[in-house]
Amino acid sequence: MQTGPRAMVELNDQQIERFIADGFVRIDAAFPRVLADEGRAILWRDTGMDPHDPKTWTKPVVRLGLYGQRPFAEAVNTPVLRAAFDRLVGRRRWQPLNTLGTFPVRFPSPDDPGDAGWHVDMSFGTENPDFMSWRVNVASRGRALLMLFLFSDVGESDAPTRIRAGSHLDIARQLAPAGEPGLTLRELAANGFAETAQRPQVLATGEAGTVYLCHPFLVHAAQPHRGTRPRFLAQPPLLPTEPLRLDREDGESSPVEQAIRAALRGDP
Repeated sequence: MQTGPRAMVELNDQQIERFIADGFVRIDAAFPRVLADEGRAILWRDTGMDPHDPKTWTKPVVRLGLYGQRPFAEAVNTPVLRAAFDRLVGRRRWQPLNTLGTFPVRFPSPDDPGDAGWHVDMSFGTENPDFMSWRVNVASRGRALLMLFLFSDVGESDAPTRIRAGSHLDIARQLAPAGEPGLTLRELAANGFAETAQRPQVLATGEAGTVYLCHPFLVHAAQPHRGTRPRFLAQPPLLPTEPLRLDREDGESSPVEQAIRAALRGDP
C-alpha cells in the first residue's frame, strides 16, 4: 500500500489502458494526509459548523471556495500528480494549478441535496447565468481533466461521487456530430444520460490524499450522505494550454485524445 506521495512516480501502461477504457484512474496517496488534515481544518472553520457537534450540521451540502492556501496549493502540485498530468494530457499541454477551486462539503442528512443528477462538467460558455446552457465539445475546449481530490476518508456511505465507467466514450460519440459549437448541458441531459445507464457504476472512495483523475467527458453524479462523517472533496478542472487534437500521430496523442479517437472508431 502506498504511504506517501512518492510511492508511485509515474502511471504505468496498464493504468493508461484502463484510463482510456474506463475514463479514470485512481491514485492513492497522491498527496500527504497531513495536507488533507490541515486543509480540512481551514474548511471546517469556513463552514461555521462545529466538527464535534453534529447538531450544527444543518445542511446536506455546503459549497466553499476558492482555496489557494498552502495545504491546497501543495496538494495539487505533488511530483506524483504532475507526472500523471504529463502522462495523461501531455507535457506542457496543461496549466499549473495554484488553487483547488471549490469544495462541496457533504454532511450526513436525510434531506435531498438537490444536486445529485448525472452530468458531465461543462467547459465553456460558463459566462451564461443559465448553467444548463453551458457547453462542451468533442475537443473538450477549456478542460483537460476532471479531478476529484479527497480531503477526508470516504467510504461507501460517505456520499462518494458516483462514476459511470466508460461513459466518456458514449459522450464523445454524442458530441462528435455537433462539431466546434458542441452541446449544452440541457441538450446532453435531455434523455437523462440514458445512453450511459448500462455502464458499470464505480464509487470514488478512498483515504484522504486519494485523487481520481478523470476524462473530461466522464459521466458522474453526487449522492446523499448516509454515513456519519462529513465528506470533504475538491473537484477542480485541469486546464489545457492548447486545444485537444484528434489528428496527431499516434505517438504524440495523449491518453485523453486517444480515448476520444477510440470512441469515434466505435470501440466499446
